[in-house]
Amino acid sequence: MLIDVDEDVQLDAEVLGDADAPAVLLIAGTGWSRDWWDDDLCARLVARGRRVIRYDHRDTGGSTSWPAGAPGYTGRELFTDAVAVLDAFGVDRAHIVGLSLGGGIAQELGLEHRDRVSALTLVATTAIGPTVGELPGATPEMRAVFADRGPDPDWSDPAAAVTALVEGERPFAGPDAFDEERMRAIAERVVARSRDLAASTTNHVVMDLGPTGPTAMEELAGLPVLVVHGTADPLFPVAHGRALAAAIPGARLLEIEGMGHQLPPEPVWDRLVTAMLDDRESRRTPRWPG
Repeated sequence: MLIDVDEDVQLDAEVLGDADAPAVLLIAGTGWSRDWWDDDLCARLVARGRRVIRYDHRDTGGSTSWPAGAPGYTGRELFTDAVAVLDAFGVDRAHIVGLSLGGGIAQELGLEHRDRVSALTLVATTAIGPTVGELPGATPEMRAVFADRGPDPDWSDPAAAVTALVEGERPFAGPDAFDEERMRAIAERVVARSRDLAASTTNHVVMDLGPTGPTAMEELAGLPVLVVHGTADPLFPVAHGRALAAAIPGARLLEIEGMGHQLPPEPVWDRLVTAMLDDRESRRTPRWPG
């Protein structure tokens, strides 16, 4: 479904599950289309009685695209896009699940549009509030990846594009948490659906973040918040997840052993969904191996 954000921008979105079920909005990370939210994980949420909404950010998938290196928007528009998606599907309140960049957007939604948020799940992300304090930067290995990205692949060659996307995800995953077969299947769909892969892999990185709203993490008190973080995250080391959970009164922290900067790996999905949706989980702080 194409959503008209304004006369120049459309977002490609998809809804799964019963229209009357409680909504879960999935917000992806930098450069990710909705395809990176694995179908099987979405199916498990639907099986637990949820209506799952996932969408392509600007410059990804089937949404409006700009020339590579010249995004015609800021990070602020990515935030307001999430609200537009809720409006388009007639959703008053949703459980917001955000990964990495999407986790920052989810925090902003909780702070600026609390009435639209029933719960937050923040995956592989860091606090948007500057008062959280100093946190460790990316690992040396991750910094080396950013410093030596090499030449762009031939994005017009589907096979080369799929390989580039798969290999681009590999350094972010935990050492034993990279499912190449699953990643390749997703990458094939991303390549088939994307309007402009060069823009998808470039524009979120170079965009201006734009103005920010409130960033006082304590203002999220009272919302059910689950912070999910991998112990092997090379971009936001696990201290980020711990600090984020500590900054939000009442938040729960789920550390996944061996998980990197990625969607939690398939072996923990059932337990992840339980932690997200089962009220019994609110009475304890789980920590499961990856």
